[in-house]
Amino acid sequence: MLTLSNYFVIALSALAAGAVNSLAGGGTLISFPTLTALGIPAVAANITNTVALCPGYLGGALAQGRDLQGQRKRLWLYIPAGIAGGLLGGILLQITSEALFRELVPYLILLATVLLAAQPLVRTWLTGRTQDAATKPGSDWWGLVPVCIAAVYGGYFGAGLSIIVLAVLGLAVDDSLTRLNALKQVIALATNLAAAIFFLFSGKVIWPVALVMLTGALLGGALGGRMAGCVKPAVLRWLVVVIGLVVAVIYFIR
Repeated sequence: MLTLSNYFVIALSALAAGAVNSLAGGGTLISFPTLTALGIPAVAANITNTVALCPGYLGGALAQGRDLQGQRKRLWLYIPAGIAGGLLGGILLQITSEALFRELVPYLILLATVLLAAQPLVRTWLTGRTQDAATKPGSDWWGLVPVCIAAVYGGYFGAGLSIIVLAVLGLAVDDSLTRLNALKQVIALATNLAAAIFFLFSGKVIWPVALVMLTGALLGGALGGRMAGCVKPAVLRWLVVVIGLVVAVIYFIR
């Protein structure tokens, strides 16, 4: 039974997650461990976290709508892949036992932490790659299966999904990094929305917690937008990386 003080901690973690997501990414590395630390079962915590933080992806997609112009064919190709992958990931999570998922959690957190740490390297590499169109295949279809596989991971756990999708698009699609980043936002939204809608009927969403987190995350996202000029994303990113490493070690010890 969660207490009023527990809900206060959950609200703060969601506020921090929303702000971190809007500035650097990796908010799940804050909110998900908080839920499990308060005694919420890992699968239910992951499902509740996915549902609560899903609306944040909508803001990111809308903010880059201008860079999606001229990408309608890609959207028709990759959005269904994101939806299919998100649903499959959600189904896999549903059939994963609590004991097995708890064993996987430290590895998933460690993977997400490594992806977050590698984000600047991925972007630097992609910047050079997108400037050399000759290094990429000629068809957007090359990215379909990798995007779908990434979406399966996104529906299952989600942290670091955007980095994986951006790297896949950089390998397969011939376009600028700015336009690929906008496409990535829509794919991530489709993936998380598909998983979240599926989870709505799972019976494992802890609704009081989800509503508190949703409110906190939206406020945190707005706060993060206002702090964009005051906080260096790189500093915040490494702070979250350290938190992720500490949390992963704690899970491994437990």
